[in-house]
Amino acid sequence: MKKPRGLHPDEEALWRVVAEQAEPLHPKQPLTNSGASIPDPKRKPVRINKSGLRAFNIGEKAPHRNQSHDLKPALSDRIGQAPVHMDHKTFGKMKRGRIIPEGKLDLHGKTMAQAHPALNRFILDAYADGKRLVLVVTGKGKHRDEPGPIPVPFGVLKHQVPQWLMMAPLRSAVLQVSEAHLKHGGSGAYYVYLRRHR
Repeated sequence: MKKPRGLHPDEEALWRVVAEQAEPLHPKQPLTNSGASIPDPKRKPVRINKSGLRAFNIGEKAPHRNQSHDLKPALSDRIGQAPVHMDHKTFGKMKRGRIIPEGKLDLHGKTMAQAHPALNRFILDAYADGKRLVLVVTGKGKHRDEPGPIPVPFGVLKHQVPQWLMMAPLRSAVLQVSEAHLKHGGSGAYYVYLRRHR
């Protein structure tokens, strides 16, 4: 590899003219003739090792980086942040457990293959009967002994039921989905507020 040549006197003179007219980006760090910033004597120099990584001393704290992880929010947060499509006053009563559900479906102990058609049948029948508020109990889920290498959401039906309610054929009948009040099952159950039957 060739060694870089130095500046000729006429190039150095041109550099000085340009450097005097230019405004520095960081006024606290004056530039030298070579364009490199003068190191701050209060800061320790950062050493770069042969691998290109920042060198460190044992016991030294790592620099803090503001890196946010794009994690999926909790299910209760996602449902709670969903826009309210129904009357706000009725929604408030429903969230406080002051409206008694007109029907209840308990999915405890069912597999996904059993639960999905049962949910479809229950919601469509309730909609056809003109019911407005029904309760779907999913349970909170069970801890598994061996979760395996791929993380699985805790409570499969608890996570799947809100998605099924927002898909066809139920989407046309469902107006609002919300976690139930504690007296109706809390986070292990959902209020499903149905549209007015026409």
